[in-house]
Amino acid sequence: MELRTMLLSLLLVPGVVCYAGKTQDWSPLYKHTPASRSQEDASLRSGIFKEAKKPKTRAISILDSDQGPAHLQADEPESTPAAVNKDDAELPTCLMCVCLTGSVYCEEVLPDMTAVPPLPKETAYLYARYNKITKITNKDFADITTLKRIDLTGNLISEIEDGAFSKLLLLEELTLAENRLVKLPMLPSTLTTFNANNNQLKTKGVKANAFKKLTKLAYLYLADNELEAVPHLPESLRVVHLQNNNITSINDMTFCKGNTTRYLRTNMNVIRLDGNPVGLGMYPNSFICLRSLPIGRYY
Repeated sequence: MELRTMLLSLLLVPGVVCYAGKTQDWSPLYKHTPASRSQEDASLRSGIFKEAKKPKTRAISILDSDQGPAHLQADEPESTPAAVNKDDAELPTCLMCVCLTGSVYCEEVLPDMTAVPPLPKETAYLYARYNKITKITNKDFADITTLKRIDLTGNLISEIEDGAFSKLLLLEELTLAENRLVKLPMLPSTLTTFNANNNQLKTKGVKANAFKKLTKLAYLYLADNELEAVPHLPESLRVVHLQNNNITSINDMTFCKGNTTRYLRTNMNVIRLDGNPVGLGMYPNSFICLRSLPIGRYY
């Protein structure tokens, strides 16, 4: 009888069973009330949403495009066009290059780079080594007047138009090593370093005044070419490399001033003429103004 009464009571109040079951489900896992849990869930969802919307931080400040390297794009912030800096929007896109503040790196680019790429107007240092650039035109650097250093080592450059560097009034270092040049263009008078090692330069391809007006030039590298004579060397030179050319003779005016014995070339520290057919021992009066003898063959 008592058992029947108990069963009947349970059947008549099913809400008690449901509520009890509900209480047992919540209590062990969550100690707050359903209302407080709803508020905390809403807060948690809001926090997750805000975190998902937070833009990624740049590892470095760069200007690139959708076609840039994938590992650099991964760190780009997710922003709307309205958030783009106005100054950055006015700069040309660095295609296939890495553009840091003032510096552009375009080295061993794939697919092959055959011409100088568009550059941001504030570029001071350009490194475009080991590509397939074949020619430098008057337009390539016409608007980049802030350039201080250009390095085009290891390309296929066989022609440079005469006015290609004429507007670069701040250019100090120009490297054209390991190309296919047969003649030199007009060079900026502001240069302190010029490197054209490993080209195909002959004396007829180097104008008589090519270096004469470069009064700040301290380092001149013309090794591994086909020069038959030493070009005019400005007074400012400290180091000149002319090794492995076809130089067959020199004279009293090559390094010194043959008409006076009082002249001293105090800036010149290193002259390399090794690997040339000239026998330096035949021209003892050609070095009387120098602080040290040129490196080369004396027999």
